[in-house]
Amino acid sequence: MTKFKKQNFQNTFRNARKGMRLTLKSERNIRVHFFVAALVLVSACCLNFSITKFCILLLTIAAVISAEMFNSAIEFSLDAIFHNKFSRMVGMAKDIAAGAVMVVTITAVMIGVLLFAPAICAVLAN
Repeated sequence: MTKFKKQNFQNTFRNARKGMRLTLKSERNIRVHFFVAALVLVSACCLNFSITKFCILLLTIAAVISAEMFNSAIEFSLDAIFHNKFSRMVGMAKDIAAGAVMVVTITAVMIGVLLFAPAICAVLAN
C-alpha cells in the first residue's frame, strides 16, 4: 500500500510533459541539445538519410537528452536533500552525473561524424 494516489494514464503523460517544460525552462544545456538536435535532423533530411541512419540519429539524440535530464534530476534532488549546502560527496555525485552526460555527448558526436562524413563528402565531390 502506498501513500501516493494511483495515477491514470493521462496524468502520467501530463507529469512527463511538465517535466519536459521544467527542464527546458531551467536548463540551458538541454536547450542547446534540442537546438543542435533540430539542426542535425534537418541536415539528415537534406542529405536524404536512410531510415536506418535516421533511426540511429533519433536514438542518439534521445540518449543525449535523457542523460541531460537524468543529470538535472540528480542535481535538483541532491540540492533539495542537502538544502544547497556544500558537501564534497554531493559535488562528487554531481560531477559523476555530468561526466555521464559528457560520455554520451562525445559518443553522439562520433556517431554524427560517422554518419554525416560520407554524405557530406559525396555532396562535395559532385
